[in-house]
Amino acid sequence: MNYSKVKSTGLILGPLIFLVINNLTIQLISKNADAVISVAVWMIIWWITEAVSISVTALLPLVLFPLLKIMTVGEVGSNYGSPIVFLFFGGFVLALALEKVNLHKRIALNIIKLTGTTPNKVVLGFMIATGLLSMWISNTASTVVMLPIALSVIQLLIDDEDGFTKRDRNFALSVMLGIAFSANAGGVATVIGTPPNSVLIGLLENEYNIEISFVKWMTFGLPFSIIMILIVYLVLIKLMYPSTGLIFNTSQSVIDKEIDKLGKLAKREKHVLILFAITVSLWVFRAVINKVFPSLGLTDTIISVASALAIFAIPHNIKTGEFLVQWKDTEKLSWGILILFGGGLALAKGMSSSGIVDLISTTIASYNLGIMITAFVLITLMLFMTELMSNVALVAVLAPVVAGIAIGINVPVIHLLIPVTIASSCAFMLPMATPPNAIVFASGYIKVKDMMKAGVLLNCLAILLLMILFIFIIPHLF
Repeated sequence: MNYSKVKSTGLILGPLIFLVINNLTIQLISKNADAVISVAVWMIIWWITEAVSISVTALLPLVLFPLLKIMTVGEVGSNYGSPIVFLFFGGFVLALALEKVNLHKRIALNIIKLTGTTPNKVVLGFMIATGLLSMWISNTASTVVMLPIALSVIQLLIDDEDGFTKRDRNFALSVMLGIAFSANAGGVATVIGTPPNSVLIGLLENEYNIEISFVKWMTFGLPFSIIMILIVYLVLIKLMYPSTGLIFNTSQSVIDKEIDKLGKLAKREKHVLILFAITVSLWVFRAVINKVFPSLGLTDTIISVASALAIFAIPHNIKTGEFLVQWKDTEKLSWGILILFGGGLALAKGMSSSGIVDLISTTIASYNLGIMITAFVLITLMLFMTELMSNVALVAVLAPVVAGIAIGINVPVIHLLIPVTIASSCAFMLPMATPPNAIVFASGYIKVKDMMKAGVLLNCLAILLLMILFIFIIPHLF
């Protein structure tokens, strides 16, 4: 693949602007703040153009902050080893175990089987299964699991007597877009469901000493996911791509065949299922356990890492020395995302310690735009910007700025940060916005205009839902 002009321009432009800002004869804000801005601009340019891997870009503060005397290398490095990084590491290992034994596929197929075989119910089954998987494993993996099953069902329509009709095509569009969009929305439900959630939680803990537990996040994250997936379903099957009158009964046989291929629940699958159930139960009942045993001091991170240790250390077969997951399996782990968390937290710390966040808060306060207008603008900005660049990189850059704005308009930072962060997972409009969108687009059944037609409406509905969350739900929970 050729290295594009945009990437090559970004590669040179990032460090060039960094040097220009650092060698200005006048100060923009202060010496430290200007240095942080120069690093932030370099990172943003490389993140937007993807001149190098977004994870490589996240390492810049580790080198530049100490050299520019913004923070010591120890202070910067502590962000890359934040408890939130290890919380997500444990979640990644748990997801890796689910994928290795094919348990995620078994769960998905059985959900689809339960929902029924009429066209609309098949769409709903795929969406529920994808959304549920995305709560625990990456939205990319969820989509990759569901896509071949969906293609098998669509192939039945191509091979039937009347060929591939408009109703057939509408069904194919509903299934494909339903899988991608529910993968995006499903990740909102849990702390480990999608990286932006963890970036936010890390920022709140590091900068504001605000802790959101696994269960607390689910009190608003899970309802949001369910409602958003339901909205996507109704928009696709009722407004955009209805397949009324479409009848096919052989889809059940496709699902049954796929389940038969998996065979009976194997011993290894049972072990992973038990560990998964224990981990989730500990996350859910952590507060109760800590009340009963106050000296224990369980945290979500401790539970997550303990789960990872158990997966690596508990033998599947003691005689042969087989374990559920071997260290070599971690080659598939998203190590880059963990580095990205650290880079985002380091950048946020730099912006806070240099006074940039305070400056933003006082500037916004002076304009007096009003709380509702400010919230609406920020949510809309985040949602449409995430169509064009990595949502986790975007949250890493904008979350500290949003926190400053919240302080400026005298709103608790958590009230504004939660809906703005969730907005970064509501990219429904363009194929390049998220990996699930790109994966289903590559299937060949979707054109850009098909995704945009549904996506523009869904983006607007997501903004409305997020405003409701901001006004009525979050203030009552925090």
